[in-house]
Amino acid sequence: MDDYPALNVFWSMLWFFLWIMWLFLLFKIVTDIFRDHEMNGWAKAGWLIFVILLPFLGVLVYVIARGKGMTQRDVKQAKENEAALQDYIRQTAGSSPAGASHADELAKLVALKDKGDLSEAEFQQAKTKLLT
Repeated sequence: MDDYPALNVFWSMLWFFLWIMWLFLLFKIVTDIFRDHEMNGWAKAGWLIFVILLPFLGVLVYVIARGKGMTQRDVKQAKENEAALQDYIRQTAGSSPAGASHADELAKLVALKDKGDLSEAEFQQAKTKLLT
């Protein structure tokens, strides 16, 4: 351990960390290129070639030229994912879009029937409509 002092370990770890950050940034940009639906195929191919052949310059130019769009696409994707998750939760929980489940609606119908606000025929019709 005397051949490799603590400062050299620190510098090695720093360079390794920066290399990992660089790879994350590169993959983020490549996925953003493919995710952008406004860009045509030739533009995507051009950006990919630029980023692969001249990686440091290509990534720097991409971030400068299209960084704001990257953020907007990320926000849009996050909102779509959140909406899909909420729809899945609603469907799995068995609730209607208004937030009330079939059991809640059926309980309300029974309460209305017990109070006399609904006749037996109206209750059966509403129950059939609710359960189908």
